[in-house]
Amino acid sequence: MAKIVPLISSGIAGPLGALHLPRLWQKVLLESIGQLADGYPGIGKGYDMMVINALGLNADAVKKFISESKPTYPQFEAWVKKQPGVKLDKATIHKSNVAIAGYIHTDDVRKTILSANGITDEGSVCPDAINLNNLDDWKEFHASVTGK
Repeated sequence: MAKIVPLISSGIAGPLGALHLPRLWQKVLLESIGQLADGYPGIGKGYDMMVINALGLNADAVKKFISESKPTYPQFEAWVKKQPGVKLDKATIHKSNVAIAGYIHTDDVRKTILSANGITDEGSVCPDAINLNNLDDWKEFHASVTGK
């Protein structure tokens, strides 16, 4: 089976309302079964750690639970709710979501992603990291299924 490019956007939230949490779950689950596409970390330093830290979760515990239990997404959120010290109040989730939605890639990263997608950098593309990461994922997905 081919490895899978994660296509849940960081701009998606589950029932708890936390942006990126569904993508984190998908990446760790794919990694746990050896199916995460090359170049994608199960838990990386960027958005993954932003949401883990914002919600007061432990990265090792998240990885262990998903890897061992292989939960559905609602089962993962139910587990999150039970974690000691977890912060799921509206203000915390809102602050995390604002940080994720407002994150802007460096000029070099933006230019690299746009160039790889054949898009000129004349300012018409929304520069936020969520949308640029989506472009990058779609390019990687296309390459993985077409060989191009």
